[in-house]
Parts: sequence; C-alpha cells; structure tokens
Amino acid sequence: MSDDLIRESSKHSRPESSQRPSKFAKINGEDFTDDAEEEDKEEEEERKLIEKNMNPNPRLQRYLVAIEYIGTRFSGAQQQTNCRTVVGVLEEAFQKFIGQPVSIFCSSRTDAGVHALSNVCHVDVERISKRKPGEVLPPHEPSVVKRAVNHFLQKNGGDMMVIDVRCVPFDFHARYKAQERTYFYRLLTGKEPLSTFEKDRAWHVPEELDLLAMQKACKILVGRHDFSSFRAAACQAKSPIRNLDELTVTEVGSSPYFPSITEREQGNLAAEDSFSLLNRSKINPCVSGSFNQLNVGNSYEEVSQGFGIRKRNRCFVVTARARSFLYHQVRLLVGVLKAVGTSDLTVRDVDRILKAKTVTAASPMAPACGLYLGHVKYDLPSDV
Repeated sequence: MSDDLIRESSKHSRPESSQRPSKFAKINGEDFTDDAEEEDKEEEEERKLIEKNMNPNPRLQRYLVAIEYIGTRFSGAQQQTNCRTVVGVLEEAFQKFIGQPVSIFCSSRTDAGVHALSNVCHVDVERISKRKPGEVLPPHEPSVVKRAVNHFLQKNGGDMMVIDVRCVPFDFHARYKAQERTYFYRLLTGKEPLSTFEKDRAWHVPEELDLLAMQKACKILVGRHDFSSFRAAACQAKSPIRNLDELTVTEVGSSPYFPSITEREQGNLAAEDSFSLLNRSKINPCVSGSFNQLNVGNSYEEVSQGFGIRKRNRCFVVTARARSFLYHQVRLLVGVLKAVGTSDLTVRDVDRILKAKTVTAASPMAPACGLYLGHVKYDLPSDV
C-alpha cells in the first residue's frame, strides 16, 4: 500500500483509544447510539485496512517524535505539493540525517497558521552504515535522533524543533493510539495594537471580554453532543458526535511578560523578608511561620509607566480537550465564545446554536493565528 493511500485512508478518521467515552442511548432527548456505533465501525475498518497493508520490517525502528512549531510559515501539517508543510520539513530533516527518504505520520493535522506546543508524529528509520553500504546497524538512541534532526531543522527556517523522541513498537500509531488532544486558543483584548512580539500568535479583540459570561457558555458546550453547528462544511467525518471533555476560559498574564518596577521592588522585599525569617529560625528554632508569597500586582491595571513603556493587553486562553475534534471545531467554538464575551451573543444563544445543528448558525470562525495544539496524550508502553 502506498504512503499516499495510507495517508488518505486515515484522513478525517478518529484515533483508536482503549478508553472510549461511554455511549449514551439518549442525550437531551436525542438518540446518538447509531451515530456513535457508525463512527466506531468506520474507524475500526480504516485502522484494520492500514495495518493489513503495512508489512513490518524487523530492521526498522519506529520512533515517536514530539515537535513544536510556529505555524505562520507553514501551509498546514500534512504534506502538500509545492507548499512548505510541517511534515515536509520534518521529512527533509530526517532524510538529511539518515540519508534516505522517510514517511512521517502526525497525530493531528493542524491547519495553515496554527501553532503547536507539542504535536506528535511517528517515523520508521533503518540505520544503514555509511562506510559499508547495505550493512544494517543498531538503531540510534532517541537522544541522538533528537539532536541530529534539530541540527537540520535549524538550517531550514528554525521555526520547528523536536522536543522529545521515544522508541515504540512497530504497531504504535501516533494518530490511532492518541487518547486525547488538548488545544489552547489565545485572545488579547484592548484598544492598544498587538505588540510586534505577538504578531500572528494571538487573536486581537479590541473590545473587553466578559469572562463570566464566556465561562457560563462553556458549560453548555461541554459533554457529548451533535456538534454539527461547530464543524466546517468541508468536514468529511461521517458522524458529528463528539465528546468535549473540557472547555474553559482563563485569564492569564500577557506574554512576553517582564516585571514592572513595583513588582521588582515587591520581589526584593519578599526575598529579604524570607532571608531574615530563615536566619532567625536558625538562631531561634522556636521562631516559626510560613514565608509570605509575593503578591504581584494586577498587570492589567492602567498605571502610568512612563514614556516608551507599552500598555499591556489582557490575555484570555480558551482550553479545549477531547479525544478528537471535527474539522475547525475549536476555532468555531472560540468564535462563539468571543461573541458571548463581547455581548454580541447571549449564553442562551449558545444553546440555540448548538441545537440548530448547522454551521450557518454559528458566529464567524476564529482566525488560525491564536490556536495552539498543546498536548497529545498516550498510554505509552514501558517495555521499549
């Protein structure tokens, strides 16, 4: 079976997992059992088709490779003709390292402009002696693979890096063995334009966001639902049923973050107090008490910082966690949450949109620049 056919057969399918979400006969009065079984059957058939046509070569070592990348200059993760893609750049780095072509399979196919804190791939490598062509050598250690591939990646734009490598059995598939995926979405608010350092790293929303309203909307969307209103028209998944394990909105410090003069002074005072308390406790063991934690001031308050000091934007992070997602599901969810935050939609509207089961009912999709694939969870074997 060709690599192209393998890629195509796995396209738009859901990864295998030993921890499947429970199937409820009815949710909010609707019967989803047939849809869930249809989805599972489709996935199982595709998985068996791929495994049947993959003849393991005992001389190959399969590596699980975790990578981070800035998605701005990539036309998505999957290999495309005449486009710079994540898989294409990574395959090129591996080929330069081992001297022969390889095929990379990703756990998640991120779109153009989407970033990854950790996307996971697998690759099969046969180590051939360069001095004696044809002689097969023992597999490279994971640390060697990581260092060598990163060497070549840094020569090709430097916007991707291998962050972890592990040897896995030949039947371990980065996509089908994934148990859950976590995505983060960053929104920066305020009238102040985005910093140069934040360009293409977040969605700039000039209005202020109502965090409490957004959090209430999240509660409506969490759980097992028909997410037809939150999948792009081009989505080829047969079933729109997904179990959204987590959807939260959190306000965090903006990045890059540097302490103000007030915060630095507070930090110095806290350090001096801690040092003084520690010395007194050594001299007199009866002296007890916990060290005071630094109470950092609210970095979002508009205080006079002097000429040339940029005002900070408020930063909100939407976290979405599930075993799998529909095409553009996270960005459509964020689009609706943002509309709730700006009062363009109410919390009740979110329930209406979910029940409409059509993407035309949703708000405009959030741009790709704020989306990050944060983590892919596996039950990794311990004997390899």
